[in-house]
Amino acid sequence: MRHARYEILPDDGTYYGDIPELPGVGANADTLEGCRQELQRVLEGWIALGLRLNPPIPTIDGITLVFEKVG
Repeated sequence: MRHARYEILPDDGTYYGDIPELPGVGANADTLEGCRQELQRVLEGWIALGLRLNPPIPTIDGITLVFEKVG
């Protein structure tokens, strides 16, 4: 979440946030706090999906997540 960036959309005044290093991790809400919370939920879902599908996850801040199936 430290890498999240936010902007106010000019068309409707809502907030949009994303994490540029993680494709598809973005959210939109009426308030900045709502956008932050929704972005957190999207990120958690993105990680959970990664646990199931095992796609490569980008290294961020020198941290690489590697998922290994057990059993």
